[in-house]
Amino acid sequence: MQLGGQRGSNNVEDRRGIGVGGGLGIGGVVIVIIAAFLGLDPSAVLDTVNQVAPPTQSQQQAPKGEPKDEMGQFVSKVLGSTEDVWTEVFRGMNQQYRNPTLVLYTGQVRSACGMGQAAMGPFYCPGDMKLYIDLSFYEDLRTRFRAPGDFAQAYVVAHEVGHHVQNQLGIMNKLEQLRGRTSKAEYNQASVRIELQADCFAGVWAHHAGNRNLLESGDVEEGLNAASAIGDDRLQKRSQGQVVPESFTHGTSAQRVRWFKRGMQTGRMSDCDTLSSRSL
Repeated sequence: MQLGGQRGSNNVEDRRGIGVGGGLGIGGVVIVIIAAFLGLDPSAVLDTVNQVAPPTQSQQQAPKGEPKDEMGQFVSKVLGSTEDVWTEVFRGMNQQYRNPTLVLYTGQVRSACGMGQAAMGPFYCPGDMKLYIDLSFYEDLRTRFRAPGDFAQAYVVAHEVGHHVQNQLGIMNKLEQLRGRTSKAEYNQASVRIELQADCFAGVWAHHAGNRNLLESGDVEEGLNAASAIGDDRLQKRSQGQVVPESFTHGTSAQRVRWFKRGMQTGRMSDCDTLSSRSL
């Protein structure tokens, strides 16, 4: 990516090296939106609790602004790019885009949705409108998922921002309304549609980023490779030797590539209606 002239976002909260306090109880994991890139079954990592302990004083005082380290500056510039793009897109719909906050952390983190761990990957919490990422995930993306490249890393941020866009448009509520009111298989199917739309929204951002001359040769291929690498079918085949479609929560490799590509080719949100599409 060509981010040299891109402004960095000040909406980055750097909690790296700051303890979360209170410990991580077995029943305390309550993240609403799981990482797009792990293809995890929500029921395997979520345990709803009635109350979430408030952030520690140290977390409340976590510095906010553009980080000074190289990787921190990279994600800050990617976030700044998403802010510029989505502000313009929302303006075209006569709406105001509210910028999310990107939280950098190490190991584990407390959010308004509960406690998260690095092993769960990046996630978005609608309760505080924040994206959470342990930057060590990028090493996993390169080695474990075999999706190297700076644009693949930017795609991680863009997908989670896609969930933020869904949250502002009220789309996330539709998924939450199904929780506990439908079968696990039906909930998973709805989750797939939500995740594929976030992929498409990431593609919409990529389209406009290209128009802003932020992309360079090979970036599109990196994005498509990342989308393919984290499909449910591919991840299940690798981890358990078989594919169980009814447990899909994010979509197949082909579906993720298709919807990311669709958003990237047109740059129109209207082309990202996975919720009513007959074919994914």
